[in-house]
Amino acid sequence: MLYKDELKEVLNKGRWGQVNKQLLAKMISEYMYEDMIQPEVISEGELTAYRLVINQCKSYQFLAKKRYFDSFDVRADSVEVVEDGDVKEAASAIELLLDLQQLIAMSPETVSHLIKELNHTLLADAHISREDAPSSDQLIHEDYALLEGEMTGHPWITYNKGRIGFGYDDYLAYAPEQQQEVKLLWIAVHHSKANFHSVQSLSYETLIDQELSTVEIERFTNEIRKYGVQPEDYYFMPVHVWQWKNVIIQQFAEEIANRYLIPLGEGKDDYLPQQSIRTFVNQTDHKKNHVKLPMSILNTLVYRGLPSERTVIAPQITEFIKGIYEKDSFLKDECQVILPGEVASINVDHRYYGQIKQAPYQYHEMLGVIFRESIYSYLEEGEQAITLAALLHEDKQEKPLIQSLIENSDLPADKWIDDLFQVVMDPLLHFLYQYGTVFSPHGQNTILVLKNYKPHRLAVKDFVDDVNISDQPFEELNALPDELKQVLRSEPPEGLTQFIFTGLFICHLRYLASIMDNHQLLPEREFWDKLAGAIIDYQNKFPHLEDRFRLFDFFKGEFTKLCLNRNRMVDYGYEDGEDRPHASEFGKVTNALARLTIK
Repeated sequence: MLYKDELKEVLNKGRWGQVNKQLLAKMISEYMYEDMIQPEVISEGELTAYRLVINQCKSYQFLAKKRYFDSFDVRADSVEVVEDGDVKEAASAIELLLDLQQLIAMSPETVSHLIKELNHTLLADAHISREDAPSSDQLIHEDYALLEGEMTGHPWITYNKGRIGFGYDDYLAYAPEQQQEVKLLWIAVHHSKANFHSVQSLSYETLIDQELSTVEIERFTNEIRKYGVQPEDYYFMPVHVWQWKNVIIQQFAEEIANRYLIPLGEGKDDYLPQQSIRTFVNQTDHKKNHVKLPMSILNTLVYRGLPSERTVIAPQITEFIKGIYEKDSFLKDECQVILPGEVASINVDHRYYGQIKQAPYQYHEMLGVIFRESIYSYLEEGEQAITLAALLHEDKQEKPLIQSLIENSDLPADKWIDDLFQVVMDPLLHFLYQYGTVFSPHGQNTILVLKNYKPHRLAVKDFVDDVNISDQPFEELNALPDELKQVLRSEPPEGLTQFIFTGLFICHLRYLASIMDNHQLLPEREFWDKLAGAIIDYQNKFPHLEDRFRLFDFFKGEFTKLCLNRNRMVDYGYEDGEDRPHASEFGKVTNALARLTIK
């Protein structure tokens, strides 16, 4: 197929130029923040004019607003290229990347792969910028799963929709912004090859009865019998059709040949992919579990598989987190925090890759599933769930979704933000200070539950990848089983604090502050003052934790700067190592909250 109709609609000179301008501004902003480029100041005012010299013949010039946390808001319509005295509008993000190879120590291999990821990202951006995209006023009434399909990707990572491994047909079928419902394939895996784990209150039989109809179970059981083996010796598990066609058939061919793995057929339920691509929300029955499946594509730094050791212990982590919640009246009764648990998992290790020491991590993440409780099953009358990432959305008329929410809430913007910070910060801080346990509360893991368009309570998900514990001898962690301690990341005080500082403040709130300021909703300084005030308000409620407030100090002058683009572009590149790449550490970031001190 040539996809003539799709490409004619999506790719035209005007739209391609616009998505390039937006990506150019994002690249310059984030590379400045990560200290990979150091443009010189030409003039200062409300907006600062900068020049980035590439060589004697070529430079870029642009306008940017300086932001707190050593950040910059580059104006997309201001970026110009000056070459041999000629000034023209900058029009190519790829050209900028090639120019930056002279300034940033990127290998030819890295630059080449980055071009590939940036081209994929630009193509996706062209799709997203369609003319019929709904307005922010419309989106505030949209369903949680559908709203996810309107998002534009990671706000910090510039190559945020690389999805290496997808063909264009796969993109149209499986990318979240395409909002195409999919049916999951089901396979049977012999008990000797798979590990099933669940929370204590859930058996395998009960799980399957919840996920599949009686007709489906009977149909799949009959399929197994056709192979001359006993159905009771197998687990049913879902797989994504892309993973089945591109990875499982080829890499598990021996298991298929020996009847350890049997293809069963397609399930009847329809699912929508979420921003993570590998998590699916059941559209046939919203109360059924969300399903997380490995997809061996490279996107935003890592292959999107399921790490085997974490898949196995996912239900145990859920019981640990919920055990804290059940015994804590502040979390349970006052915050009413929602914790959609990863209640069951199945993992299948590969026979041969598993024997290789230091094998690339992607080969340990190819076949598994995690079943997570549905956010819908927790919502009460009048409540609406949106990811925190949705607050960063701006429609084609540049109206922010958060502005539409504020206008419909009958609250002034400053009170809306006060409520937001109390709802978000109280449970996150309580887990950290009281229990030495922290989530990675970035925009996709953190769900804001609204009521009458106002922040009402918080939900946090994805325990298996993003729960971390203190390395300090906290009494609250003594009962943690050794097998969990061996898998969960144990961090020193600043490392643990970083999950909130970088994961929430840097990765999310600095963009929200910029949006609020740009649209005259709330001055940037007042935004950060309110965040500091929310932390102090929490601390005043729990004075007995004062030692831990100093240990996990959100008010110190600077933090180690963690970098996401630098990791790919300079430090890690496209190496295929045994561990997933982590954020690079480079220099320090000035903490805007240090302007306030705890009284």
